[in-house]
This record gives sequence, C-alpha cells and structure tokens, in this order.
Amino acid sequence: MTRIIVFASGSGSNAENIITYFKNHEKIRVAKVLCNRKDAKVFERCKRLNTPCEFFTKVDFTDNDRILSLLKLEADFIVLAGFLLKIPEKVVKAFPSKIINIHPALLPKYGGKGMYGMHVHYAVKKNNETESGITIHFVNENYDEGAIIFQAKTSIIPEDSPEDIANKIHQLEYEHFPKVIENTILSSYV
Repeated sequence: MTRIIVFASGSGSNAENIITYFKNHEKIRVAKVLCNRKDAKVFERCKRLNTPCEFFTKVDFTDNDRILSLLKLEADFIVLAGFLLKIPEKVVKAFPSKIINIHPALLPKYGGKGMYGMHVHYAVKKNNETESGITIHFVNENYDEGAIIFQAKTSIIPEDSPEDIANKIHQLEYEHFPKVIENTILSSYV
C-alpha cells in the first residue's frame, strides 16, 4: 500500500477531495494530513473524514528534523494541497520525484514566491488573460519550478471576476488532481 501524506494550510477542499478519492483504493491511501496553521478548516474536514491531521510549526519543518523523521516513517509520497510554505531542501532530497504540488495557473506563468490563491487570479485578471488553468508538478528546491506532470486549461472571458476565475480553477483541481496523483504514483512502480 502506497502511503500519501498531504500538506495543507487552509480550508482543505483539495485535501478532502484527495482523501475521498483514495478512501477505498486498493493500492493507495492517505495516511495523514499535516497542517502548519492551527486555525485551518482542514482540521474539521479531516475529523469528519476520520483522517489523522496533525499541526506542526515552521521550526518543526525547517529547523529540526521532526517532520522529516515523520515523513520517512509514514510517507511514500507527499502531496501539497494548498500548502504555502516552501519545502526545505532536506525534504526534497529525501523524496526525489515523490512530492507533488498543484498550482492554480499555467506555469511558468504566475508562479514563484507570493503567487498563490487569489493573488494568482487577480494577476490573471489584471493582465487580461484569455485562459488560465492548473499545473500539477513535482517539487524541487525552487517555488513552482519542478517538472510539470500535467496541465489543464479553462477559458477566461472579459466579464470574469477574479472570483469567477478561482471557481473555474477549483473545478479543474477537483476534477484532475486525484487522478493525476493516482497515475503518477502507479506509474512510478512500473
């Protein structure tokens, strides 16, 4: 059984979608969710879904080896689902091509430090883009620069607000993220 640990920082809608998708999977399961914000709604979702969810501090992640040790014991793959901290190099090196992130834009556009959530959608709107989308990619030492696994696009019309763009992007995330995780994990064992 391949074990996924999901990292989340916010509401946890993508984490819930992933947990639900793999709930009865024969080969893959979500072992745990890790969260760096005590007030994140992902804790409520995990409680409802009977999935362990654990809080950790930035110090646990970057300055000591508590999280790295936990990952080495409990994870085969790591999935970032709305997680806002940069992954420390020691974690990237311990899990090469085994950390998967989703970004709410078509990388390399609108990537990098500070480009997350609504910041991306406001930038897409401001630049009068005619399309946006999602990028699912492996994580490396730099924000949003890991090898791209999958992209999906959606049209943007001039009347779309940043909130409308966000809704279109969420639909792509919910539709594609769990399937791409599944395909990536299963193909890694071929």
